Amino acid sequence: MTDSNEPTQPDLEQLDEREVAEAIGAAARITLAPGPREAREAPAEAPAPDDEWALPGGTAWVYLADPTKGLTRPVLIADGFNSGPSELNFSWEILERGPYAFLSELRNRGRDVVLLGFDERSASILDNAEVVRGAILEAIARRAGDHPLTVGGFSMGGLVSRYALAKMEHEGGQANDHQTALYFSYDSPHRGAWIPIALQAFAHYIRSLNAAFSNQMNSPAARQLLWQHISEWGDTPETDKERGTFLAELERVGGWPSRPKKIGVANGVRIGESNGIRPGEQAFHGKGLAITGTRLYTQSAGEDELVAQLRVVTLRRPHVNTSGLPEIDGAPGGTLEGFGILADELNKIPALIGLRSEADIREHCFVPTVSAIALRDIDTHEKLYEPVTAAAESESELDEFLCASRNEPHTLVTEELCGWILERLP
Repeated sequence: MTDSNEPTQPDLEQLDEREVAEAIGAAARITLAPGPREAREAPAEAPAPDDEWALPGGTAWVYLADPTKGLTRPVLIADGFNSGPSELNFSWEILERGPYAFLSELRNRGRDVVLLGFDERSASILDNAEVVRGAILEAIARRAGDHPLTVGGFSMGGLVSRYALAKMEHEGGQANDHQTALYFSYDSPHRGAWIPIALQAFAHYIRSLNAAFSNQMNSPAARQLLWQHISEWGDTPETDKERGTFLAELERVGGWPSRPKKIGVANGVRIGESNGIRPGEQAFHGKGLAITGTRLYTQSAGEDELVAQLRVVTLRRPHVNTSGLPEIDGAPGGTLEGFGILADELNKIPALIGLRSEADIREHCFVPTVSAIALRDIDTHEKLYEPVTAAAESESELDEFLCASRNEPHTLVTEELCGWILERLP
C-alpha cells in the first residue's frame, strides 16, 4: 500500500517537531463533524431546557410543548458521532437554527422534544445505547397519559436508537417495554459510512504531533460506523473487526425493532446522480514549509491507486495507495467537509509554523444514499450509483423512506425531510 519517495533537495529550514506539536494543540482542533463551520466552531447558546435528566453515560435535555401539562407526547432524538461529550448548544444550532426550525415545529405540533446526549460520542454504539434505553424508561415514567413514544436520531444516533429498541424487544419483559410507535433515522449509515482513506492516513501520520484526529478515527464508534478503516497510515483498508462485532450483535437482537414503524430519510438523491466530485482529483495540498509535499486525492477505483502523498515536518514523502475500492467520494448521499475541515483547522495555526494548507475540494460523500435508506451495501460502484427505483423500495429494511431532491450536507435539517417526518408522527 505504501512506497517511499524521498525528495532530492533538502528543505531550506528545519522546524522543531515539539514546536509544531505545541502549535497544533494550542490553535487547532482537528476532528471531523457535520454542520456549517460557524455552527461547529461557535454555536449560539441554546435556551434553557424545561428539564434535564441525568442518565447512565449521558444526559437528556427536555423542551416541553406546554410546560403546564408536563411531558405528554415525547420525541426522543439521539445525538450523532463526534469526539467528546454531546454539546447542547451545537445540537440546538443544527436542529433549530439551520434552514428549518425542526424543534419549534415539533413543539408547535404538541410534541415534547427530548435531546439525548452522550458523555462520549465516540464510545461504542453498544454502550451509548444504554443512554437511549435509560431515556426511554425515564420518559415513560414521567409521561402524563399513554401517548406512544417516537424514538430516533441523526446520523450515528439513528443506529444507537435502532440497536437500543431492538435490544429491549429482544430481552423482553415489562422493564423493556419501550412503548414506541415510531422509529426514525436521519441520514444514518445503516450500511456503513465513508471517510476517505487519504484523510484517515493523514490523521494517523500526524499522530506524534497531535493525536486528536487519529484518536477520533480509531475510536470504537468510528471503527463500527466506517465501511473501510485503517488504524495506521500504512495499513490496507478493511472492515474493522469492531464493525463486525457490532453488526453481529445487532443481528443477535433482531437487527431492527419490530414493534414501531421504521422510517428514514437520506440527505442524498435516489436517482443515482453524483455529487460532482470526480475520482483521482487533488482535494487537499499543503502550502506551508512544514507541509509542502502533502497531497490528498479523491478515491479512484482500480488497483494501486494513489490517494495520498504525506509530508509533515520531516523530509520523507511516503505514498498511500489503495486497490479495489469504488469511486465513493462522488457517490449520491450526504456529504461531509472532511478536506475542508482539515484545511480550516491547520490554517488557524500561526503561519510561521508552516502548516498553511488549501482544500481544493472541501467535501466528500459521507453517508451514501443507499446506506441511509438501508437498501444496499456500499462496496461497489453499481450499488452506490444505481438509481433507487419504485420496484427496489420493497428491498429496503425500512418501512418507508424519503431521499432528498439534491445531494446535500450530511444531517442538513430541511423542510423537505423534516416535514415528511412530522407528517408521520403518532
